[in-house]
Amino acid sequence: MTGTFINAIAILVGSIIGILLHSRLPERFIKIIFQSIGLFTLFIGVFMALKTTNMFLMVLSIVSGSILGEWINIEKHINRFGEKVKSRFKSKNARFSEGLVTSFLLFCMGSVTILGAIEEGLGGKPNLLLAKSVLDGVSSVALSAALGFGVAFSIIPLIIYQGGLTLLASFFGDYFSEIYINELTAIGGLMLIGLGINILEIKQLKILNMLPSLVIIIILVYFFA
Repeated sequence: MTGTFINAIAILVGSIIGILLHSRLPERFIKIIFQSIGLFTLFIGVFMALKTTNMFLMVLSIVSGSILGEWINIEKHINRFGEKVKSRFKSKNARFSEGLVTSFLLFCMGSVTILGAIEEGLGGKPNLLLAKSVLDGVSSVALSAALGFGVAFSIIPLIIYQGGLTLLASFFGDYFSEIYINELTAIGGLMLIGLGINILEIKQLKILNMLPSLVIIIILVYFFA
């Protein structure tokens, strides 16, 4: 999991730089950075969503996954975790939880995360994750400048998710065919489109409650694709 740990360190360093900038930037600059991130998130989400080869499975997984996530109420539990961490560190940042969630989704929903984790899990050098670390480090500067210290804490779910994929790949790497990667990427893209809508304050969607869709799409592809 070397690549994942380097990725986490890059995000942490970038976040610290962004937080220092946050305290010096006027509010209007923070607002325009936030809007730029929202537009980029929409773009990358559409780009990823178009990788699907089976729209029926995509719709079925996002709907059923959202129902399951709503029943579990994942968003409530994660926001509660964010508030506990915020309280623990006595942060006054009103966007702490938002920064944590937004950063985690942006850093972890792309195909590079999946491919990089599989590459390292199969015993290769973590070249993709190292390249991702540079991109995430730069992105975390902008994110933390707009959203504050919560961005740094996104490394906790990142290590769990990305590191978990690496461990899974080390045991089941032979089963990670291209169709699984494409469909996982497409579902992640749908979630990023929703995240972009949230960031731009068009409408607030419960993106975290859609997370089970990432598991359901794998099951559906296995049985029906």
